[in-house]
Amino acid sequence: MLYQRSSALFKEAENVIPGGVNSPVRAFKAVGGTPIFAKSAKGAYIYDEDGNRFIDYINSWGPMLLGHAYPPVVEAVIEKTKAGTSFGMPTAIETEIAKLAVSMVPNIDKIRFVNSGTEACMSAIRLARGYTKKDKIIKFAGCYHGHSDSFLIAAGSGAVTFGTPNSPGVTQGTAKDTLLARYNDIDNVKALVNANKNEIAAIIIEPVAGNMGCIPPAEGFLEELRIICSNNDILLIFDEVMTGFRLAKGGVQELKGVNADIVCFGKVVGGGLPVGAFAAKNEIMNHMAPVGPVYQAGTLSGNPLAMAAGLAMLNAIAKDKGLMNRLEEKTKYLHNGITEALNKNNVAHTVNRIGSMISVHFSEQPVVDFESAAKGNNDTFKKFFHGMLNKGIYIAPSAFETWFITDALTYQDLNETIAAVEEVAKSL
Repeated sequence: MLYQRSSALFKEAENVIPGGVNSPVRAFKAVGGTPIFAKSAKGAYIYDEDGNRFIDYINSWGPMLLGHAYPPVVEAVIEKTKAGTSFGMPTAIETEIAKLAVSMVPNIDKIRFVNSGTEACMSAIRLARGYTKKDKIIKFAGCYHGHSDSFLIAAGSGAVTFGTPNSPGVTQGTAKDTLLARYNDIDNVKALVNANKNEIAAIIIEPVAGNMGCIPPAEGFLEELRIICSNNDILLIFDEVMTGFRLAKGGVQELKGVNADIVCFGKVVGGGLPVGAFAAKNEIMNHMAPVGPVYQAGTLSGNPLAMAAGLAMLNAIAKDKGLMNRLEEKTKYLHNGITEALNKNNVAHTVNRIGSMISVHFSEQPVVDFESAAKGNNDTFKKFFHGMLNKGIYIAPSAFETWFITDALTYQDLNETIAAVEEVAKSL
């Protein structure tokens, strides 16, 4: 494929945007080459500025659960735009989507909408500290909760891509209040809690990790975390920015039957527009301003266009009883096809999958945490990425990212993807 227009646009962008991109992973630094510039998208496909068509497995990093330019979402945004794009005042649609979200997700009474997953997680941590009157938090190496200072301590995804898991600009004072645990290692968590008695406000986790590739929780891991938190007056925060409304209509809380104290959302909840949210029971959420002392605000929070998109998306998910099963079946089909294609060509790999999230790790060992994910063969991944790209398959340009399956994918698309894997595998 030719990427002449994308190459020219990237050079132009580098003159006025740091690195030529507004989010680091888009720069292709982890895989080499020049990033492609998107021009349009529809259903399961994305089209670049050179006219190339790609089967899309990024789906805007997760929001496009029902495909790009999903008609009910597009129509809702267009209609809402005609009435005004922003007011800085309460609107009825905010209550409408809040009521729907609360009805879909277990164990929450109130939800507050913000503008991004980063903002949601940042606000959830502040709320946990204000509620518990304790300062420290535990996060897991390789889990990514946005670029707020508290989280850029051994962060996954983009930070790992550039080999700087501890970002400059994060103070030592901030870092000392963030304790690092190993994902899927409950004994490590217990040791941290015991070493910091009565100092830990919250444990925040991606209940299914997606920023070191897809890594599901080990059997009993989330249940043990719940027990530890309950026994030590620690709030358990599920970062469901990726998994919320995707792995089940009620997210991982529903899927695994484990209740969190605070849940963070993003991606799907905005229907493709910039939306985040955090939610909890009344006892916790009533600590938020203006009824409580914990401050959080945002000029564009609850923006009517974003709320219209999110409401249309959640309504579609809520009404479609077969959606989650269809997504899981498609992901399973893709998993089996990829495994067969790679095995046929003797390519060492491990595939992790849960629901509509899947990732290919070029490692023979099980991938259960950040340390094991980092042992994957990155040179093989680079070749695989560019091979797939040149066959019209767009996957994440980083080995530390999950693939997202959309309901718009047909089995013909999946077969085309599997055939591409088999062809690319011959050169790995």
